[in-house]
Order: sequence, then structure tokens, then C-alpha cells
Amino acid sequence: MNLSRPGATLALVAAVAAGCGKPETPKVDAAAERAAATERAKKDAFGAQVTAHEKAQGVAADVNRKAQEGLDAADKMSK
Repeated sequence: MNLSRPGATLALVAAVAAGCGKPETPKVDAAAERAAATERAKKDAFGAQVTAHEKAQGVAADVNRKAQEGLDAADKMSK
């Protein structure tokens, strides 16, 4: 190594150090992990809360569907 060029030496050391020690990020499927976590939560202490939350989401979806059907029917009658 030629020490007469300290800037080049520092740049080389910085470039080598930047590539070292970086762990590869694992490939994770977020949807699959979320589903697995939900299933684990159902079996833990929060099982009742998770089940109630899922039922509430289903009720909300049903209410929204029925409201949309009502709007569609009213729109059809107004034409």
C-alpha cells in the first residue's frame, strides 16, 4: 500500500468496511407471517380478543355490503 496518498487509502478502507458486517435480510412473506401470528394469538391468552376482533370485522363487512346494496337499489329506483 502506498502511504503517499492518504485520501485514496482512506477511501479504499471505507469502501471495504462498508461491505463488511452487513447481514443479508431474510426474505419474509408479510401476509403469511401475519396469518401465522394470528393463529398463534388465537391459542394464547388473547384468543378471545382475537376471535372477537375477527367477528367484528366480519360484521363490519356485512354492514358495508348491505349498505352498498341499499344505495344501489335506491339509485336504481331513482332512474
